[in-house]
Amino acid sequence: MPVFAYAARDAGGRKISGELDSADLGTLADTLATQGLLLVRAEPRAVLGTDAFAALRGRVLGGLFAQRVPIDDLVMFCRQMATLLRAGVPLLRALKALQESATVRRFADLLGDLQQQLEAGHELSAALRSHPAVFTPYMVNMVRVGELTGRLSDVFNGLYAQLSFARDSRNQIKTALRYPMFVIATALMAIVAVNLFVIPSFAKVYKGLKADLPVVTQLLIGVSNFMLAWWPLLLALALGGLIGARMALRQAWGRRLWDTLLLKTPIIGPLVHKAALARFTRSFGLALDAGVPVVDALQVASETTDNVLLAERIASMRIAAERGESLARAARSAGVFTPTILQMIAVGEETGALGEMMNEVAGHYQREVDYAVKSIGAQIEPILIVFLGGFVLVFALGVFLPLWDLSKVAIR
Repeated sequence: MPVFAYAARDAGGRKISGELDSADLGTLADTLATQGLLLVRAEPRAVLGTDAFAALRGRVLGGLFAQRVPIDDLVMFCRQMATLLRAGVPLLRALKALQESATVRRFADLLGDLQQQLEAGHELSAALRSHPAVFTPYMVNMVRVGELTGRLSDVFNGLYAQLSFARDSRNQIKTALRYPMFVIATALMAIVAVNLFVIPSFAKVYKGLKADLPVVTQLLIGVSNFMLAWWPLLLALALGGLIGARMALRQAWGRRLWDTLLLKTPIIGPLVHKAALARFTRSFGLALDAGVPVVDALQVASETTDNVLLAERIASMRIAAERGESLARAARSAGVFTPTILQMIAVGEETGALGEMMNEVAGHYQREVDYAVKSIGAQIEPILIVFLGGFVLVFALGVFLPLWDLSKVAIR
């Protein structure tokens, strides 16, 4: 039987850690719950025998479900669960009803697996934890809080609001980036086409005339000849770069580098920052309203920022709060929060309404993101016009200056 090193919180919010033998994470959470403890995180120290195959099965199934379950289905799952539980429908019947109405086969299979685990005696939070790539630790911990407090329908309603909020903010950023990315991709394809097909035709004409060519024309012909001679290598480098970038983003250092560059990108960076802060404050407020201790709420809410750099700064804020510092001071030391958030944290900490203040901030930043998305086109469009205009100018000068010089010679 595997040994888990765990961290948990008691009813007073005190942190308790230790090691315990348990069949899986769900059983570990149930065992700690009987002792009045809420599991925060756990790591297996040893996995032997058939438990290794069970753990491997959970990871494989979780990975398959994660890649095929759309975010819209998770949003609808939370909303329907909240509605059914509020109406008094038993948990098993609610899951069965959702399975029968599921349109995605893999999600229906996942719901069937949750039912089997509930029938075997596991709680819902433990069943969700067995699919870690589908249900985030934030969702699992929130459901666990709902089970302990008897407010499961309220928790699912809050998760529905939080997931909808996160989905909408991500879609807004994708919408904002779609136009400039399309223009840049089209320009790059045009540059490749011009260098491979258009300039070589003009180069043959100029070569036959044996005239002195302008520097711009010589540069264009040189670039074209290089691409014609080395296009297999350039194509391989481009494909290798794309594959390497995807592999790097799966590594911690690659994701951290990408998130750092994204935050520092002009125009786009402030939008990404505001959207991440909006998701964090919404998740933090929901966790606090559900009764999760502040330190644990920071831990689980940091995972919803979708940005490694911000999550690391919030983790440092959590460590400072664990040492006894005030939350407002720890937030100021993190260096990622705006003055508005810092003021709301200070007020919420003083009045005991921190969850309410965070929800207010989330609404404010959601409106900021909406405005930024609507205005980002007007900010990026001049840059794109200058970029495309520069390309057209260089191409026109390089191609038509020799013709212009030859026409003047012919007139004389």
